[in-house]
Amino acid sequence: MNNPMQNLATVITEKFIAADSVSAAKALESLATHEIILLVGTLKAHTLVSCFNPMNPAKAAAVLRRLPLKQASYVLMHLEVPQAAKLWKEFSAPYRERLRMGLEKPFIALLEQAGGYPKDSVGCLMKTDFVAIRTDVKVGALVERLKNLPRKKLPLACWITGKEGELKGVIRTAELVFYNANSVCGSVMEAVSPLHLQDNVLKARAQFEHQQTAILPVVDEQNVMLGVLEKIQLPPEEKNSLWKRLTH
Repeated sequence: MNNPMQNLATVITEKFIAADSVSAAKALESLATHEIILLVGTLKAHTLVSCFNPMNPAKAAAVLRRLPLKQASYVLMHLEVPQAAKLWKEFSAPYRERLRMGLEKPFIALLEQAGGYPKDSVGCLMKTDFVAIRTDVKVGALVERLKNLPRKKLPLACWITGKEGELKGVIRTAELVFYNANSVCGSVMEAVSPLHLQDNVLKARAQFEHQQTAILPVVDEQNVMLGVLEKIQLPPEEKNSLWKRLTH
């Protein structure tokens, strides 16, 4: 039976998260786990992601464990990589085994290795939310998939991968209108040079300038695609002071 007061509290919580996710996360941390579940359990996954990203990892993990497994897996995959890795460590071994059943092996490896990446590395800065599709899928099927996404979730690019998730190429979303719907994605894709997990900010910035693009794929040592990095995610360049310019 619906509880009007609980529904109202959930709506207020959702608006609080939308307005200031960091403050909302801090406020929720002060509550007991079961109280947080009452407030956020019915929220949309993207709202949970924005709330769990700044939340204390131990508290976030405790809440996530009590959500449906499919929902928990989705949230984990869309968190910032450093935060997702911290939650992964907080989970008990049996719960991690349950999660493994619904997660891709390369993503699990990413979580287990993320603690070793420097803070300014691509592996820590990238997002794991991207659209990937196989080389043999038709352009029309890709368009239909994109139609089901909210407008604000439409990606800048769609990534083309092989059977094992290895990166093959890219199709810019804005260019899909120029392709025949019956063409396979592998025949119209463009080549792209990816970033690697251990690459630092300087290398990433140089890669963006060289390829004149706003987004790049991120791959592991086996060329399996794990995420994307947008140019706007890079930290601002440090401006050298007048003294530094005069002394170098």
